[in-house]
Amino acid sequence: MVNTSILIEPEALQAMLADAQLLVVDLSKAATYAQLHIPGAMHMEYSILNGGTQPAPGLLPPEERLAQIAGMLKLDKMSRIVAYDDEGSGRAARLAWTLHYLGYESVQVLDGGLHAWNNEGHPVDNQPVLPDITATLPLAARNPSVLADHTYILEHLGDASVALLDARTPEEYAGTKVRATRGGHIPGAVNLNWLDTMDNNRNLRLKSPDILNDALSTLGVRPEQEVITYCQSHHRSAHAWLMLKSLGFARVRGYAGSWSEWGNHPDTPVTTGTSP
Repeated sequence: MVNTSILIEPEALQAMLADAQLLVVDLSKAATYAQLHIPGAMHMEYSILNGGTQPAPGLLPPEERLAQIAGMLKLDKMSRIVAYDDEGSGRAARLAWTLHYLGYESVQVLDGGLHAWNNEGHPVDNQPVLPDITATLPLAARNPSVLADHTYILEHLGDASVALLDARTPEEYAGTKVRATRGGHIPGAVNLNWLDTMDNNRNLRLKSPDILNDALSTLGVRPEQEVITYCQSHHRSAHAWLMLKSLGFARVRGYAGSWSEWGNHPDTPVTTGTSP
């Protein structure tokens, strides 16, 4: 079960760069972008993808910001968007997840991102391409099946057809490292640190499908289930969402509020320790 359509390799992207209906979006740090980026890539600040309001800054931004994102990316004109970053595709995955929520699925993530592109000898540039931040494009379409909120999760706790995948560190999962009012994890969630899904020997690409499928199977996460991913702010768990989509999992939701919402909520159940 392998479906890598949401990922694209550097060689394939380089062959497409002349396509006027392709938009390459760079979500790297601004300093990295100023130094080198894929020729023609437009820089986007990662913060625009997040609501930014405490205590749950990873929630979706308000409607006017979503319209701004759609306008900046010219979703009505682009036949395909390819996103990448300089940190292993977490930021790029968050953009892909957001676009899926907006009903725009013609988006791919460059596997390995800037590390793979630059380290493997593909062309780079330092001429900036900045978005038109005044452009807006209100979109009527939404795909709610991409998103989980805390109410949805509460309704499905103990549901064997739904799996919860925690992409944080083992310490955060166990509750020994606390980054909210309470530490621990959502009851029933299993833990797969997002860093453990990257291949450091292949420029931060995702590990092979066989390795990832074996890891998920060991945790009891099955393709026939609906899988909900979360972390602290739906950055690392956007990467987990990307991983599952790349493996062909058909039903994957991202919990945008993640632990910053769940762990700060007074009435949500919490489990500590290393077991689900």
